[in-house]
Amino acid sequence: MTVHDVQIADLHGKPLDLAEFRGSATLVVNVASRCGLTPQYSGLEQLHERYADRGFSVLGVPCNQFGGQEPGTAEEIEEFCSTTYGVTFPMTEKIEVNGDGRHPLYQELTTASDAEGHSGDIRWNFEKFLVGPDGTVLARFGPRVTPDDPELVAALEAALPSSD
Repeated sequence: MTVHDVQIADLHGKPLDLAEFRGSATLVVNVASRCGLTPQYSGLEQLHERYADRGFSVLGVPCNQFGGQEPGTAEEIEEFCSTTYGVTFPMTEKIEVNGDGRHPLYQELTTASDAEGHSGDIRWNFEKFLVGPDGTVLARFGPRVTPDDPELVAALEAALPSSD
């Protein structure tokens, strides 16, 4: 099983087929609207726009498990993200990323380790997972790693599908 095989809904509850991301690199990020790290939405949107035509997408995953920082409805989340940060990348339904209710997407993602060797539970909002075109998790980045971090950008560029 890969990330592309997981069943999830979009922000409005309609099925989101992650197989659509097959052949592309994807940065999966658990997001929140009322977090000190929320301004990362700007950088995520810039990455999304910069690399979209080369086979890349950001996938935002709202989660309210960290300090209740994503309490909004789907409509409120969408309005906030588009109005405040101009977000155009796809967003999933609000899910749990830790604990007994951990969504299967995060059961798959959290097996990967970051540069410091951390795997398992998500530590905070805006933890990032780079998924390769084949659906395997290539890299994990902590919440404070910004979208323009040179290591993240280098990993993203290396994961892009070849243009041959």
